[in-house]
Amino acid sequence: MIAQNKKARADYELSDIIEAGIALRGTEVKSLRMGKVNLKDSHVRIEGGEAFLHGTHISAYPFAHYDNHDPERDRKLLLHKRELKRLTGKIQQKGFTVVPTRLYFKNGKVKVEIALAKGRKVHDKREELKRRAEQRDMERVIKQKVR
Repeated sequence: MIAQNKKARADYELSDIIEAGIALRGTEVKSLRMGKVNLKDSHVRIEGGEAFLHGTHISAYPFAHYDNHDPERDRKLLLHKRELKRLTGKIQQKGFTVVPTRLYFKNGKVKVEIALAKGRKVHDKREELKRRAEQRDMERVIKQKVR
């Protein structure tokens, strides 16, 4: 695991989760191995039949002096055509967007987990926090009774 987008889980209701490859430069991969990435305000746009990751900040690699990457550049996601078509169809529906949830290494390759998301209202967030607090309290009581 390189990075996780906790804000996406709080702000959106996530449904379809897809694993995608990501086209990176060498200095970006080295920077990712150091854990220098921020997924907080990133999102996916589909332009011209291709998916791009926007708003992801991968810090510059400190040991590369002349050929470093732009930390805020848009990065191409590697998806199958059928996945792109499905995402495009869902995005065209009102209120849906695609956000990255995790960034990780798999067999030496960098993968990004993207999810179809629908925005939550403020009262929905409050209800979710209330439900989690009640769940924690119930588990705490059950744990005390077991002892």
